[in-house]
Amino acid sequence: MKFLKNLFQTEREKEPAVLVNWEDLRGLDELNVLQDNSFHHPQVIFKHSTICSISSWVMRSFEKDENHPESGVTYYLLDLITYRDISNAIAENYGVRHESPQVLVVKDGQVVAHASHHSIESIDLNEFI
Repeated sequence: MKFLKNLFQTEREKEPAVLVNWEDLRGLDELNVLQDNSFHHPQVIFKHSTICSISSWVMRSFEKDENHPESGVTYYLLDLITYRDISNAIAENYGVRHESPQVLVVKDGQVVAHASHHSIESIDLNEFI
């Protein structure tokens, strides 16, 4: 029966489960909390454009990466279309030019790693635990 189940599954059903538990980044107050929390454990910001297919593809790939730490990291998702002001504040506060999609790792109040587009896959978050 497993053969039949695999045969008739949709592509979405065949995809592995999302392994990232996102916190939405929706305000400058949350950005301040993220900054403060970075002194206790790393914070990851994924800047995502909801109207860009490349951004969607990269985000899905990031979400399904089995090498991410299961604990010790907080993952924030920033919707760039709705909250561009937060992205601008991130660029100003951390001195990292805005790109989309983009991942930033914040630890001890500073960006210790960042990447955009397909380079996001090269960041090993385990290095920052």
